[in-house]
Formats: sequence, C-alpha cells, structure tokens
Amino acid sequence: MTDFTGQVAVVTGAGRGLGRLYAIELARRGAAVVVNDLGGSMAGEGAETAVADQVVEEITAAGGTAVASYDSVDSPDGGAAIVRTAVDRFGRLDAVVSNAGIFNSVPFDELSADGWRRMLGVHLDGGFYLAQPAYRVMKDQGYGRFVFIASSAGLFGQHLEAHYAAAKAGLVGLSNVIALEGAPHGILANTVLPFGISRMVTDTLDDPKVLEDNEFFKAIRPELVAPLVVYLASRACRLSHQNFSACAGRFARVFVGLADGWLAPPGSNPTADDIAAHLSEVTATEPFTIPESIYDEVFGVAGRLGVTG
Repeated sequence: MTDFTGQVAVVTGAGRGLGRLYAIELARRGAAVVVNDLGGSMAGEGAETAVADQVVEEITAAGGTAVASYDSVDSPDGGAAIVRTAVDRFGRLDAVVSNAGIFNSVPFDELSADGWRRMLGVHLDGGFYLAQPAYRVMKDQGYGRFVFIASSAGLFGQHLEAHYAAAKAGLVGLSNVIALEGAPHGILANTVLPFGISRMVTDTLDDPKVLEDNEFFKAIRPELVAPLVVYLASRACRLSHQNFSACAGRFARVFVGLADGWLAPPGSNPTADDIAAHLSEVTATEPFTIPESIYDEVFGVAGRLGVTG
C-alpha cells in the first residue's frame, strides 16, 4: 500500500471536486492534510470557510487527520500562510498538490486584461506563491513532492481559454525548474493533466441534462484521477520532471519531444528559402529526443556542429 503515515500534505482547492478527492485519499493513506480552500465560486468570487471545514470533518470522521486553511494562493502572504499552517500544526511538509484554480470561458478577442491577469494570478502566480515557501521547507528537510495540476488546455489548446491555457502551461515550466533545482535535495516535481467532472464542467454547461446523456462525461469520473496524483505525491514515486494525463482510467505520460530537424551546413547563412526547401525535415516529428533541460538541446546541436567549447 502506498503509505503516507507520518507525512504532511497540503492540497489547495481541496474543498470541492477533484481537490477534495485528493485530500480524502491522502488522509485515508495516513497523511495529515492541510485542506486549503477559500470557498469562492468557480469564477473566483466570494469566500466561505464551511467549504474547507466540511472536508476536514469528513476526514476526521473517518479517523484521519486534517486541518482547514482558508488563505488564498493568489498572494505571497497567502501562500506562506498555507505552508505555515502545515509546519506549525504538524511540524513538517512532505507533499504539495497545487490544485486551486478558477475558470471561465471568453473568446480571445473579448478577453480583458483584468480577466487575463486574474486567471494567471490564481493559477500561475498562486502556484509560485505556494511552491516557494514549501520548497524552502522541503529543502531544509531533504525531501519533498510537488504535484502541479496543469491541463491539456495548456499543452494542446482549448477554444475560449487563452488565459486558462497560458496559466496552466506556465505551471509546466514552473514544475520543470523545481524538478531540476530540487533534485539534489530529494525534491521531485511533476504535473497532472486531469479530466474529471467538477464545477469546471457543470458550471459551464448550458444544459445540465447533457451530463446524464453524454457517455464521455459519465466516463470521466473524478475518482479516476486521484490514484495518479496520490502516487506522484508519495515516497514510492521516483519520477520527476514529467507530465501525466489522467482521463477516464487511462494514465499516460505527456511529453515535449525535440526532433532532429534540419541542420544547415556549418558556416552557411541559411535563408527563408532554405527553410522552405527543407520544410519536410524541419517539421518532421521523428526521430526525436526528450530533453531533460535546455542544456540537452544546446549540447545536442553543438555536438552535431562539432563544437566542443
């Protein structure tokens, strides 16, 4: 059994939906859980402490250990307060599931600057504001796990979601760097791109009856995401610097590959016409590698050029 006995986890956005399931499963496996949720609407409006309190009550009634946190991730003080709750109450912090977020749909040409900033402020800035103080605690104790909840919208695109997609893609970049810098300190970082029925779906449907009639919506039960998130947050996990999709019971790695492409002759001055002439090589997807960092790409090209210094 993947066990969290003696460990402490923070789950943001844990009052409802997927976040609630992550928190409950971590607690069921022995973790002391900080259930963080501002208790606002899907659009990020309002606040209600009962949202987090109810999950804490559910966990403790089942014999688990949990404490509520009502701080918002969208400020440095809020992120620090969430981490402080874990350390002050339980003495350490082993795993962070960065799940808090908001959602709305806006055509790109109608998206306001305020709407753009608000979305990035909660998802991307909030991910940073939480991760940095958590990283410092984990670095001191020589162990930690980060699971950032990203989205296929960010890596592959989704209509009406420029702000949401950009924020979620940004979390992938944040996770990549934490994975690199955290490796010497026993800190691992990965992302999960989940599909699951939640307020993100139900609050944006014009006709709720669609949920009853649509077979795909029936298939993406939120319970089918939690196993992957919990594994990546655990001691058993040795993976880092990776992204995974969880959809209807299918769990799969999502990766960015770098193809060999076309290399212009050393010392030449390629033009746009050369790009056009070699477009099939430039756009080919095979063979490819999966760089572990920016350095892998640079050194790979340098090697093909015969550059050694």
